[in-house]
Amino acid sequence: MIPVPSTPNSSHLQISEFILMGFPGIHRWQHWLSFPLALLYLLALSANFLILLTIWQDLTLHKPMYKFLGILSVVDIGLATTIMPKILAIFWFDAKTISLPECFTQIYAIHWFVGMESGIFLCMAFDRYMAICHPLRYPSLVTDTFIFKAAMSMVLRNSLLVMPVPVLAALRHYCSRNEIEHCLCSNLGVISLACDDITVNRFYQLALAWVMFGSDMALVFSSYVLILCSVQKLNSPEAISKALSTCSSHLILILFFYTAIIVVSVTHLAGRKFPLIPVFLNVLHNVIPPALNPMVYALRTQELRLGFQKVFGLGREMSRK
Repeated sequence: MIPVPSTPNSSHLQISEFILMGFPGIHRWQHWLSFPLALLYLLALSANFLILLTIWQDLTLHKPMYKFLGILSVVDIGLATTIMPKILAIFWFDAKTISLPECFTQIYAIHWFVGMESGIFLCMAFDRYMAICHPLRYPSLVTDTFIFKAAMSMVLRNSLLVMPVPVLAALRHYCSRNEIEHCLCSNLGVISLACDDITVNRFYQLALAWVMFGSDMALVFSSYVLILCSVQKLNSPEAISKALSTCSSHLILILFFYTAIIVVSVTHLAGRKFPLIPVFLNVLHNVIPPALNPMVYALRTQELRLGFQKVFGLGREMSRK
């Protein structure tokens, strides 16, 4: 938990909890949104657990590409679980209160898991770059040791870079307002309730977005530019098709992930005039990717579909029919 410092010299009392009001402007009927959100959450959990089980059981999927996919599934489960139980509790049981340490911890968890998802996408882009552009060096470079080091480096990076976000939020003094027009503890939504200056908080939030997500996005798309340049040099149409099919699902999810981040950031600027839009998109951005990622890979990756058939015996049943 993130400690909440006291401010004894202040003339106002430090509040002890926040109230998450839910979606602004639609409080009376927002509980109806709990049903599609609950279905998305269940889909995210079941689909990602299915991916993990299939990769673990099928030895033919013990390859770097699918190991990174397994790590991504764990991150997606964590991201969805960080926000959805509290959102559903707000809608179903009117459990709107959240203590300051719990709120700051949720801020940290959301930033950490989103940063991990971006980092794993970067690792997967590097994996596809090495497999397509340097196939001879690929087996000796992208090993289990490399996968472990890459994953741990992303864990360390996010742990260090994200920590100042909740710490700076906890250092602010909250003396009067405690109602957050959101379903979750958004950093900008929380610090907007502070009674003192939040310039440092806003600056670090912006710097974190540019340093972490901006650099990841630049490296990811640079790797795909190099992949496309390398693929164009292939003389065989079949080789080109095979090379592109191995990374098409990955590219679809990357485009959706970073486009969603940009859209959420842009719509936040219009939050004062239309507060529902950035809040709604922020919630969807944290629950749709965990549900979408395994489905796209399952639909577009033949090896994974074959793995499903092996693990659950679908192939034998189909052959009998």
